[in-house]
Amino acid sequence: MSIFVSEFVGTAMLILLGNGVVANVVLNKTNGNNSGWIVITFGWAIAVFVGVFIAAKGSGAHLNPAVTVALAWLHKIEFDKIPVYLAGQLLGAMAGSLLVWVTYYKHYEATDNPGAKLATFCTMPAIKSTAANFITEVIGTFALIFGVLYIVSPTSSLGALDALPVALLVLGIGLSLGGPTGYAINPARDLGPRIMHAILPIPAKGKSGWEYSWVPVIAPIVGAILAAIVFNCLM
Repeated sequence: MSIFVSEFVGTAMLILLGNGVVANVVLNKTNGNNSGWIVITFGWAIAVFVGVFIAAKGSGAHLNPAVTVALAWLHKIEFDKIPVYLAGQLLGAMAGSLLVWVTYYKHYEATDNPGAKLATFCTMPAIKSTAANFITEVIGTFALIFGVLYIVSPTSSLGALDALPVALLVLGIGLSLGGPTGYAINPARDLGPRIMHAILPIPAKGKSGWEYSWVPVIAPIVGAILAAIVFNCLM
């Protein structure tokens, strides 16, 4: 239960602050409207810092199925704990997204653009190209996991992460690699909020982008496994 609760709370905070900054930038009539990509990437970095800081002691602060899969691949966590991690991450992401919607409820009403509303929940590519989008997410997640594997605390049996280095890593990925697809690099971060977008009563919300949804789920897992393999070879 400690792992589940920590992953749930940490991921909920990650999404609340991460998707919250997106909502502040892209929805109409907010105080942060149109403040730009730099604000979004810094906001996500802070979201990662807070989420990791909260969950590190209880679960190792994976907050991302790609992290969990990579650590399990390297036998740093037991395989039977994977479902507990994934459940906490997915449900936490859904809860965090719900809180973003509650916080910005009136601004969803004031926004006519369905794409902007979807962006506050999940990612969509700037240029739709399945192969290119998939490769981009593989590369972004490879960078994340490869960096994370060097950051993981060697003294923790849970593979605990240090909050600040991971936050800076995510900031760098967002600034450098986030342009093509919005750098999901986390299946739970994308799938959980996308489910919430589909079921919440958001006015004029448009479609939830399910035709693309598999890319930010499968590609990060591929990137994570590749990163684990390369890391293992180098170590």
